[in-house]
Amino acid sequence: MDRKKIGKIVTIITGVAVLAAALFIMINGLGLSDSLDFGAGAYYYADIPDFDKNLTPGRFTASLPFWVYVLLFLAWGALMYAVWRWLDRRK
Repeated sequence: MDRKKIGKIVTIITGVAVLAAALFIMINGLGLSDSLDFGAGAYYYADIPDFDKNLTPGRFTASLPFWVYVLLFLAWGALMYAVWRWLDRRK
């Protein structure tokens, strides 16, 4: 078998496994908290009582200067752009 055929088979198997896992989790209600029954909104953090306390200013502090985070963000973007171009050239 060539690499493309193996890649397609692995992709299909992975997709089916992810879909089966998602359906299993939804059918069995895994991850839901019985004490926080908000219906369909139970998965959203905004529905959790007192969650706004986690969003107050000053709750989280940065350990590095702001420019380091900007530099990391730009480096990540450049890396993803390079990977995108490399993948696009392979076609």
